[in-house]
Amino acid sequence: MTETAKGGGRLIVVPTPLGNLGDMTMRALDALRQADTVCAEDTRVTGKLLSAFSISKRLERLDEALSASRAEGVAQRVLDGEVIAYCSDAGMPGVSDPGMRLVRACRAAGAAVEVLPGPTAVATAYVASGCENPRFYFGGFFPRKEGERRAILESLRTLDAVLVFYESPNRLAAALRAMAEAFPQREAAVCRELTKLHEEICRAMLPELADEFTRRVDAGGVKGEIVVVIDGPSEHEGSERAEQTAADARQRAAELAGEGLRAKQIARQLVQECGIARNEAYELALQAGRS
Repeated sequence: MTETAKGGGRLIVVPTPLGNLGDMTMRALDALRQADTVCAEDTRVTGKLLSAFSISKRLERLDEALSASRAEGVAQRVLDGEVIAYCSDAGMPGVSDPGMRLVRACRAAGAAVEVLPGPTAVATAYVASGCENPRFYFGGFFPRKEGERRAILESLRTLDAVLVFYESPNRLAAALRAMAEAFPQREAAVCRELTKLHEEICRAMLPELADEFTRRVDAGGVKGEIVVVIDGPSEHEGSERAEQTAADARQRAAELAGEGLRAKQIARQLVQECGIARNEAYELALQAGRS
């Protein structure tokens, strides 16, 4: 749908500093000064930001609980000509916060949306981690439940990319233990308090990181905003995984041959179940038939 801007109305997505006021951009400040209203994930946090730059504006709270019921109303106000700025607590609105629901509502209504560039913990942590893989996957906040953690890590096991997750200090040690169990041979980085006075980038093998932050929790706790960055799969890990897949496929081929299936049927099953190439599957099927 084409965006409209009746009377100049628009939603302006305004990134705010992760923790260092010096990262506030001139465009962001201009947008806040020009806005008719500033919607915020937390009016107390955004109110302090506006006060720091001597900006006085009407503030409206629009957090996760309120965004579902109010997003369409905000979009209508934009269509009616109001200029509304939206700020999350820190970083780029819309990245794992209520801002995305607001943007979607405006897009659906055809209301104009302007997104300003600015601070984001995802990109900052990815670069600070020192990982070499040119691709990264951002998974938002790491799941809280053990079963969901195992499922998401298993689904990402073969992804040729760096994995980036947000995590809370209280759940960090448990999250790192789950990651270490899934990827014991991978390096990772815990990026804590990015851009702030006590910024820390702690990089090591995942089992070492799990031990380190478990120790810290036991000694009194971990504080701050945290991003965990996990290196992509190494060549050694890829080779081991390929060997295991081949071994599993051979075993499955033998089982299917024992059930009386023909080579073509076995090959078809191996492609579906093991995810191997057709020619490899057919060769294993022939071998199983000769055994």
